[in-house]
Formats: sequence, C-alpha cells, structure tokens
Amino acid sequence: MSFPALVEPAAELTTDEVRRYSRHLIIPDVGMAGQKRLKNAKVLVIGAGGLGSPALLYLAAAGVGTLGIAEFDEVDESNLQRQIIHGMSDIGRPKAVSAQESIAEVNPYVDVVVHNERLDNDNVMGIFEGYDLIVDGTDNFATRYMVNDAAYFLGIPYVWGSIYRFDGQASVFAPTLSDDAPCYRCLYPEPPPPGMVPSCAEGGVLGVLCASIGSIQVNEAIKLLTGIGDPAIGKLVIYDALELEWRKLKVRKDPSCALCGENATVTGLIDYDAFCGAVSEEAADAAAGSTISVVQLEQMLKEREAGERDFTLIDVREPNEFEINRIPGSVLVPKGEFLNGNAIGDLPGDKPIVLHCKSGVRSAEVLAIVKGAGYADAVHVGGGVVAWVNQIDPSQPDY
Repeated sequence: MSFPALVEPAAELTTDEVRRYSRHLIIPDVGMAGQKRLKNAKVLVIGAGGLGSPALLYLAAAGVGTLGIAEFDEVDESNLQRQIIHGMSDIGRPKAVSAQESIAEVNPYVDVVVHNERLDNDNVMGIFEGYDLIVDGTDNFATRYMVNDAAYFLGIPYVWGSIYRFDGQASVFAPTLSDDAPCYRCLYPEPPPPGMVPSCAEGGVLGVLCASIGSIQVNEAIKLLTGIGDPAIGKLVIYDALELEWRKLKVRKDPSCALCGENATVTGLIDYDAFCGAVSEEAADAAAGSTISVVQLEQMLKEREAGERDFTLIDVREPNEFEINRIPGSVLVPKGEFLNGNAIGDLPGDKPIVLHCKSGVRSAEVLAIVKGAGYADAVHVGGGVVAWVNQIDPSQPDY
C-alpha cells in the first residue's frame, strides 16, 4: 500500500546537486520531484552508533536536506567495530560532533543539526518537533517506548530498527498516517522482563549487521519522504545473518493498545525507566544492602590471599566474555546455569558467595536466585568487571 509523500518538493536543485544526484534523477520513481522532496526533508536520527552510523551516512548521501543527530555519548574504541561514521581520531570526542564532520565529508549540501544531549521526558518533544521523520537507532527499551510515544503524540512517523548478535529487525510505525497502522506498543505491548534480553554491550553484535538493518531503515525513510513504493507500515522485517534469511511478518494494529487503541491509557509521557526496569523487583530487593564495591572486593581478595578470610567469587558472564577480561580468583558459572537450577547444588555451604558480571545487572538477578535458595549472606559486586577495569586494573581490556 502506498502513502502520500511526507514532504513537499523544494523549489529547485542547483546544477551541482543535479550532478551529484544524477543516479537518483534517472530512476523514474524518484526523478526530479523525488529528489526535491529529499532536499526539503528534515529527518532526525536518534543515535550515532551501530544503526545510526550507516543511516546517517546514507541519508546524507541520498540528499536529505536537514539531518538531526540526537546523541550524547562519546566515541569509544569498542565502537569502531561497527560504528563506521567514526574513526580512530574521534576516540573520546562527542559522537554527534564526529558524525557531523563525517556527514560534511560525504555531502556538504546537508544541513546538520546536533542535539548533543540525552533524550528524556523534558526535552524529547521539543527535539522531535519540526522533523518530518524519525529514524530510531537506540539500543534500549526505555528509549524505544519514549520515542514511540513522543512520535505518536506529535504525529511523526518513525522508522525503527533493532540488532542483536546475528539477528536484526526493522519496521515503520505510523499510526497517524493510517487508521489501521500499528505503533511500537502494538508489536510489543510490554517490555521484556528486566535482565531477560541482554544489550549489545552484554551480548555482542556482528558489525556488518548494523549496515544491513541501517540501510533498510534508510530505504524505508526514502520511500516515506518521497511517496514511492510500499513502506513497511504494518510489517516486521526480520533478518537472520547466519542463515541469510529474510522474513516479513504482518503486524496488526492492536485495538486495545495502551497508546493508539480505542481506549488509550497512555495519554502523555510516562516514567519509562520504571516501566521497563533496569532490574527486576526481586533483584533490586536482593541487591539492597548486599552490594559491595570493587574497592571492597580488592581488599577482600587480598585478605583471602593472606588466609584471613575465605569466600567464593563467581563470574556469571558467558565464557567468551570471561576470555576477554576477568577478576583474578573468580570462577565462571554463567547466569543460565542459575536460571535452570543446575548451579545451585554446586554452591559451597561453608563460605560466603560473591557474584559479579559485566556491569552488575546480571549478577543482581542471580543474587536473587541464590538468596532464594537460602544463601542469605551472598553479595554481588556493583559495576562488575567494568568497574574493576576502570578503578582497579586498567591494564585489562574493556568491552
């Protein structure tokens, strides 16, 4: 099903622009009118990371006249495996500024607006206002729900993408364009339980997968802006990079959707962190009063080495993470072994248990399981290996 173009054409293309976009102009479906619409378009890309990098570069190359970049983070060396808009010289610099400079190299005719700040309930509506389309490159559920809701309230369609390891998804959510078009909440009415779905920082992502999904997002953006083709409204595109399989599923509007349904209960921005939860209530309760710092752990390890105390230090990450870095003296028992109950029977009953993971989220979830099994004196390490490398042993690599 086709939809009207989101943008009216610009008055003209310059001679230089005609030369630059000639391969678009000779496509009958795009032509001069379509390229003028792209020139007149204002697109906001949320994030200049894995998905945002290819999205920004290809939107700029395509001739989108105004590109907004909403990004507050700085470039880290671990980003360069997939975030192709940045380079070695950008490490430590704001991603938004780095992306702006890369776009200028790709296409100096694009006007770049930098929003070098974290999106939250106080600024999201003001930042979104005035854009024709949102391209979402976020990597956490709280921000996705906020983006979905803010875009709906402002009547702005948005192109969504998601990546994890070898799997990618993409769709277009535009309930204000059609009565039967779903929103993100129609697809995912509730976020997954806290700790159930690891982030890319915890689970990893194949670098080139970002380009596959990011280019799909740009393809959908161009179709929406110019009014050509059949956008992925009401469709979920799923890509399995390992099997090289693409699937397309129908996504129907949910009549009982809390946002766009007949009896909506979400009528304004909500507390998205509370809605999604960083950790479950059980984990939060278990961690309260049972969390130690890496400085405390370092002292405990010295005392254990001197024979002054004894405890079991358990790393609940995955084996491949354990190969990257580790806290000395820890033993690896992945979180899954606690979830299925296999690890409980092997826990020592004669000495305290100390748990840790990468950042403290997974170890808090395991702590709840361990305490529920009767190990009341168990603790976990706040900040996990990330804090250990940053504060205690910077000679180890981080990830």
